[in-house]
Formats: sequence, structure tokens, C-alpha cells
Amino acid sequence: MLKRRTGRSGSTAVTDLSSHSIRGVVEQEIPWRVWTVPNALSLLRLLGIPLYLWLLLSHHDVWAFWVLVVSSFTDWADGKIARRYNLTSRVGQLLDPLADRLYIIATIVGLAIRSIIPWWLVVLLLAREVFVFSFGPSLRAHRLPIPAVHFSGKAATLCLVVGFPLVLLGATDLPFATLANWVGWGFVWWGTALYWFAGFLYAIQIRRMIAAVS
Repeated sequence: MLKRRTGRSGSTAVTDLSSHSIRGVVEQEIPWRVWTVPNALSLLRLLGIPLYLWLLLSHHDVWAFWVLVVSSFTDWADGKIARRYNLTSRVGQLLDPLADRLYIIATIVGLAIRSIIPWWLVVLLLAREVFVFSFGPSLRAHRLPIPAVHFSGKAATLCLVVGFPLVLLGATDLPFATLANWVGWGFVWWGTALYWFAGFLYAIQIRRMIAAVS
């Protein structure tokens, strides 16, 4: 579809709004860069998942807590570095949320196995992941990229990656365990609500993207 646009000089320009041009612009905006510092941090976060699970299931709770803290720091750092030094890449857009989701899944499953959190909370959070991933076939069918992470999704992830380590500390014999447990659950409830809210926003965003190229 062609749309005519009149400039300040009175000349008329023609803008291509076809589905092919929209896909082309989207695909060309973000490069496929693999070897970047943000991607390395995301990979480091992925490699820390089995270490965290081993520590948690071996009842080394304090060490497991620190692994989660380091993971949370790398999650913040990779985005900060990518934006600061213009190192955003499509690989990073795939790798970063993948690392976040796998860490959250590993965290909640491990905590549930230890009976620190209820299994219904695990089901609630995993159901959100299934809901989001269910849009994958539609994106592939229309050759559309994965949408950028919404602010509410980042806020939800932040709440969860702060809350669950505190809940883990609440299960220890440390003097401040009770306080950590209360604060941790506060973050977890807010994070869970925002997680689902972000999922619905994601669905709306995908629907609009599909409508734009249909």
C-alpha cells in the first residue's frame, strides 16, 4: 500500500506501507551481533542456572542466594551496557529474556521442591509463560520479530528476582530471616501480578503487529 505525504516545500513523497516494507524496516533496525558484552553476561546467567539448582537442592541456601544476586546484577548490567554503548542486538533480545525466564523457572521449581513456596504459585507463573509462548507460531507465520520487552515486564522480572532470593533467605536461620520473608513475599505478589499484566500487554502488542502487516 502506498501513502502520499506532502512535505513543507509542497512536494509530494510516496511512502511504502506494505507488509514487506514494514518487515524489512523492523528486521534492519537491530543487527544480529553475537559477540558482545551484554550477550556474554546473559550467557553467564544461563550457565549459573545449574549451579544455583545444585546449591539450593543441597541446602546451601546462602550460597544459592548469592548466585541469584549475581544473576540479578548481570541482568541489570547487560541491559545498561547495551543501551549505553549501543550494543543492542537481536541475539540479545532473544538471549536476555530466555535467561530471565529460565532463571525464574529454575528458581520457583527449586523453591517448590524445597517446600519454600507452594506449587500452585509455580503453576500460576508457568501458565503465564505458556500464554506468552503460544503467540510464537503467529509471529513466525507472519515473519515478525519478537517484540521488545515492555517496561511492566521488566518491573515484574525485577520484583521476582528480588523477591524470591529474599523468600529463600526467609527459610534460613539468619537473624533477619522473618523480615526477609515478609519483604520477599511482598515483591513476589507484586511481581506475579505485573508478570501477568505484561503478558496481556504482550498479546495486545503482537495483535497490533500482525494487523499492521496483514
